[in-house]
Amino acid sequence: MAKVVTKVIPLIRIPIRKRKIGGRYMKVLSLIQPWASLIALGEKKIETRSWKTDYRGPLLIHAGKKIDDDICRQYPFTDILAEYDLLFKDQMPTGVIIAKCNLVDCLKIENPVYKDGLFRPKLENGQLVDLHNEYLFGDYTPGRYAWLLENAEQLDNPIPAKGKLRLWEYQIE
Repeated sequence: MAKVVTKVIPLIRIPIRKRKIGGRYMKVLSLIQPWASLIALGEKKIETRSWKTDYRGPLLIHAGKKIDDDICRQYPFTDILAEYDLLFKDQMPTGVIIAKCNLVDCLKIENPVYKDGLFRPKLENGQLVDLHNEYLFGDYTPGRYAWLLENAEQLDNPIPAKGKLRLWEYQIE
């Protein structure tokens, strides 16, 4: 009688990203107001976060439902928001994707350096954050991350969407 040999082949699980047929996805970052609008208006080009990302490329900006009223009443926020007629809560878009931009880099914030009579945040590539408003618009505590954004454009028609934490994906029709 012939001996039957059985061989066990381990099952390999390959993660597959589920996609709806015919759609393409874009990365989205949700922010509370007024920071989302400042990016959409091109006034804020660096978003500071406690976490880094390896993602680079197109990024949609989502204005969450929350508005930080206290920040909106502080300088330089008041001056810049007034330029765009966004002084009141009901004038700021919420719960919608309002802009697209390009995430070009994510750099660790290092110890500040003294320059031009002020301490300036230093990024890991030696670049200094010299723009006064930019410094006031973020949290440049050493160890955090500076997300460098370029080519911000407001969307003509904001897209209603529920925000999420971290980077998330939105299906473009």
